[in-house]
Amino acid sequence: MKNSLVKRILVAAVTAAMVLSMAACGQKEESAGGDDASTEEGSTNESGGEISVDVILKTTASEYWGYVKAGAEAYGEENEGVKVEVKGATSETAYDEQANMIESDLNSGAYDAYVIAPLQADTVTTLISGQTAPIIAVDTKIEAPEVLSFVGTGNEDAAAMGGEKAVEVAKERGWKEIKAIAISGVQGDGTVNARLAGYQKGVEAAGGEFLADETQYADAVADKAVTCMEAIMQNHPEGIAIIACNNDDIAMGAARAAKDNEAYKDTIFVGFDGIQSACEAIIKGEETMSVAQEAYDMGYKAVEAAVKATQGEKLDEFIDSGCSVVDETNAQDRMDTLKSYLG
Repeated sequence: MKNSLVKRILVAAVTAAMVLSMAACGQKEESAGGDDASTEEGSTNESGGEISVDVILKTTASEYWGYVKAGAEAYGEENEGVKVEVKGATSETAYDEQANMIESDLNSGAYDAYVIAPLQADTVTTLISGQTAPIIAVDTKIEAPEVLSFVGTGNEDAAAMGGEKAVEVAKERGWKEIKAIAISGVQGDGTVNARLAGYQKGVEAAGGEFLADETQYADAVADKAVTCMEAIMQNHPEGIAIIACNNDDIAMGAARAAKDNEAYKDTIFVGFDGIQSACEAIIKGEETMSVAQEAYDMGYKAVEAAVKATQGEKLDEFIDSGCSVVDETNAQDRMDTLKSYLG
């Protein structure tokens, strides 16, 4: 009996020691691996499958949106267990096309999270009403409780920075009367309005005059920008110091239209986005400067936020993707960086 009791005690002691040893080993491995260990296992949704993120952009038919697309796709390529699908309308005025795209994808049940750059934010607000899957707005804000975060540029502050810089350069070029006219994008768009407000704020803060009542709208395309610029030159044969544009395509189109007009030879053409073709135009002395958005980072960070949201992480309401002013001093470096994004 005594021997039997001793035997049971020894067995229990050995078993306990083994359990403690295994537990300690597990703790050591977890501590050594940390976040890297969970990254190697990849991301999963609530059911244990891969996380599917639907990215719907304003369009994929422009250089700028190509960078946003590349950044979004890069996140999926770099993170195991994340599937990213990117799409967009054929143009920035194809409102119904994008609305149908959003509605169809929301109803499909095929995605765990959504990243949306709205052409018409009010329409998208209605479409996403009541949705429970995480939704991230990118580039343009969507004012809706379903949207967990906005990833993009502080458009008004960024444009203000560009406006101030433009006045500074206009003074250097000898303009005595510094007036600015905007050639903007799609009238009524939230991003367009923010950039207009920013340009006006920056120009006026630096001592210039912003002719808000003479704003032209080019629907974000270069061809219409040419027509807008022709109208400005007709109305102001004496020349205008600053043409503040909603994007780089508009700025390049306006600069081409004014190329042979002597009164506009020292005009400051300010673009927005900092795309590769704009850098080339700045190096050639055509477009003067561009307020550069970090479009690649915008796409990457938007998908990253969507994935975090599916895993229950709390997001900041605004995730700033950054901005800077590109001019002749840094245009080549900027262009080299952008080329690397698109391979």
